[in-house]
Order: sequence, then C-alpha cells, then structure tokens
Amino acid sequence: MTKYLSTSLTYGCCFGESSEMAEKELQSVGNGQSTMVPSVQSDLGAPSAGIHSLLHDGASFTSLESNGDNVVQPFPRSPKLQRKQGKVARPSQEQLTRRMEELEVERSKTEAHIQSLKKRKADLTKTTEMMKQQVRERFENMRRALKQDEQVVLDSLELDLRQTRGRLDQVLKSWKQHQDQVAKSICSTQRALSTSAEREKDGKGDSGCVSPKKPDASEMEIRLNAERFEKLLKTLSFISKTLKAQLQRKTLLLDSSPIVIDRQTCHNQITVTSEGWGMSFSSSSHSTPEHPLQFDKVCCALGSSPIRAGQSYWEVDVRCCSAWAVGVTYASLDRKGRDKGAKLGRNRNSWCVELQNGNLSAWHNDRHVACHGVGRTSVRKVGVWVNYDKGQLTFYDIDTMVVLQRFSAAVTPVFDRAHHQFTEPLYPAVRFLKPPENQVWPNHLEFCHLNSLRR
Repeated sequence: MTKYLSTSLTYGCCFGESSEMAEKELQSVGNGQSTMVPSVQSDLGAPSAGIHSLLHDGASFTSLESNGDNVVQPFPRSPKLQRKQGKVARPSQEQLTRRMEELEVERSKTEAHIQSLKKRKADLTKTTEMMKQQVRERFENMRRALKQDEQVVLDSLELDLRQTRGRLDQVLKSWKQHQDQVAKSICSTQRALSTSAEREKDGKGDSGCVSPKKPDASEMEIRLNAERFEKLLKTLSFISKTLKAQLQRKTLLLDSSPIVIDRQTCHNQITVTSEGWGMSFSSSSHSTPEHPLQFDKVCCALGSSPIRAGQSYWEVDVRCCSAWAVGVTYASLDRKGRDKGAKLGRNRNSWCVELQNGNLSAWHNDRHVACHGVGRTSVRKVGVWVNYDKGQLTFYDIDTMVVLQRFSAAVTPVFDRAHHQFTEPLYPAVRFLKPPENQVWPNHLEFCHLNSLRR
C-alpha cells in the first residue's frame, strides 16, 4: 500500500511538472518566441508512455510570428474544404462558357425589349394624332349636321319672310291704286271749286269722286308666323339642353361597365330577369333556401361585381317604380333584420338617393338632404359615378345631367365629414321602398345596358 502511494505521487509530480512546462511553451508561442522544451530530469523517474507522447506532441509546436498585417491561422484547414474552396474560387471552363452564353442571351433579350419600348414610345405620338383626327372628324360631322340644320331653319324663316312680303306687296299695291284715285278726285274737285262756270258746263265733275276704301280684315293676318317661331325656339332650346346633357354624359359613358345582379343577395320577393339586369317585386315569396348573403327583411339587392379602384359608372332605370333607393354599399352591410345596419343610407357603410312619397333625397349615415335642381317631372334614370381612388360619389338625373347629390371627402353641414376615402370594395345597390297606402307596390327596376351606347 505504501509502495502504491509512492509511485502515484512520483507520477503526479512528473505530470504536474510536464503540464507546467507545456503551459510555458504555449505562452511562449503566443508571444512569438521560439522555445525549446527542456529534457526531463532523470531523478524524477520515467513518465508513462501517454504522458511522454503528450509532451512530445507539445514540443512539436513551432513559433508563429505575430504580424498585424496578416491574419494568423493557427490550425490548417482540412484538405476537403480546401478543395471545395478551390472549386468555388476557380470555376471551370465549361461553367464560364455556359455563363457567358446566358449573359449573351440576356443581353439580346434586354436590347430587344429596349427597342420595343422605344418603338412604343415613338408610336404614342402617331397613335394620339390618329385618335385626335378621328375625334375631329366626329365633331366636324356633328358641326356639319348642326350647320345644315341651322341653314334649313334659316331658309324656312326666309321663305316665310318672302311669302309674307309678297302678300303685303299685293295689299300695298291695291292701296296705292286707291291713293292715286283719291289724288285724281282731289284735283278734279279743286278745279271745280275754282271755276264754277266750268263746273256747270262740265257735267262729269262728279265722276271724279272715289268711294272710301276700308282696310280688309285679311290684311291683319298678313304677318310672320310668330307662333311657329316660338315653337321653333322652344324646340331648339330643348335640343340644346339635351345635346349639352348628352355631351356631358359621353365622358361618364367611357367609365361604364355592365352591372349584373347578384341573385344570392336578393330578397325572396325579388325576381331577377334572365339577363340579370332587371328585377321585379312580387307580393309572394319564393320557396328557395335562404343564403347567408341574402337580405331577409329589407327588399334589397346588390350587384355582383365590386369596385376596388379607378372610376366606374352605371345607370338605373326607375321609371316603373314609385318608391325606390339607388346607391352603393360595402359588403359589410347587414343582410339580416330591419335595423339601420341593413338599410341603404342609414349607416356608414352605404350611400344612396331615394324617392319616397314623391320626395327625392340623398342619404348617408342615417342623415339626409333634399336633392335640389330636380324639376317638376320625376327622375326617369339615375346615373351613379364613382371615383374610388379619390373617394368621390356622384348621382345624376340622366335626362338633364343635373347633379342630384355629390359625396366627397369635403366637410358638409349635413353629413359632417362623410368620408376621407373608401375603405372597402363598393357594390351597386338598389332597394324597393314601400309606397303610400293608396298606391300599389313598386314593380320594376333595371340596370341599363350601356355597352351598346358606347359603340
């Protein structure tokens, strides 16, 4: 037991001294100094083979020069990693050739695309000039037609003038003849007065007397046809207003798009035509299963195509309906119940104009204002124009192009700040309203098909 402890202490001392020597060598390597490992003292006894190997490996470290300009790599990289880096750093000839071909192809495509863009840019002016020429021709045809019609009207007035003047000339000639006869009678009478003898000798002195001539009643009828002229002016005024309205409408028609009714949203008492443009209200309900998007209490229906950007225009024919509402709404409009959240214009999600009890008004956020500029005749068609990006919504009376109501981001005393911009897609919407007790229920509403008008 004593021998075993002596041997362990001897080995421990040798191992500790050897470790201390290795540590000193590592420190000398870090300081950039070359150091030789001293030989092991024989009086300490022979160390084990493992310790001798460790000391031998430690003595094999070489000195590293510390240089601030170079990065010192204390351990060499693996041969596999060196080969991999060599391949990445130095692509093969085949890879370079393939890459060159790809770049050549990309350069050719880029040059072709640039030439195409330059050609399109050059064609813009030519195309615009052609379009301008076509517009000039269309307006020139309109001006030519107006000029021809103007000339026809002027010729008609000129003909009326000539005919009236001819008739007056005949009457004037008759009165001049009568004037001549009166003048002759006056001369004859004067001579008779101056010479009484001659008057006695001249038995024909009384023959110069002329009977008085009275104006004929037909003479008062000889005048320009003022009544016809007044009718002409009224007709021209109506044509002028209609033409002006149609010229204003033409710009809106450029943004028109067909509206098809979404049958899934229709109340069960609404029947949609086969084309999907018109719908009628009936007192009986359909036996179809209820859809989650369907209005169950409010007689309302939405268009199938949402408006998400840009400008859009459509028209609704309301002639065959005595009480109605036309507008736009978000998809978040309530579909169930009779609360304000499901009625057009009674919430923040919808805007509309409506006719009820003969009064036309505009509604939003449960506030309304009377529509001004509406004549005695009822509105036959309502035009709806949306500029989604600018948050603008305008309702028109199509016959006169009078603005019924304009909604925008401006502050108004009635609607407060109506809205800054649209935050959700908009859907066209219509609603059947209940008429007064002495009237029958409304019958038919229809989205106008405007594609044919643009051709």
